[in-house]
Amino acid sequence: MQIIRIHADAPLKPAPGETCTGCGVCCLAEPCPAGMLVSWRRRGACRALRWSEAERRYRCGLMQDTAGRRTPWARWARRLIAAGAGCDSDAELA
Repeated sequence: MQIIRIHADAPLKPAPGETCTGCGVCCLAEPCPAGMLVSWRRRGACRALRWSEAERRYRCGLMQDTAGRRTPWARWARRLIAAGAGCDSDAELA
């Protein structure tokens, strides 16, 4: 069993295949291939994951810089995390 710490205001995790809510469960559990490169880890929370207080959801830091602008890595990151393809996390919350 793995324990992950989720922001208290994070939205609920959607069912697999449903639209991403920004819950952060997938990235808090383990980094995606792009996250592995920037996090230098294969397990645990991705270091690129960012909490957006304004949006009250998690965001991939590879896709947006701290000012909310798209980064030069955004297109590459979108492809690697399959942005827009729906939730692919099979993590179960207790």
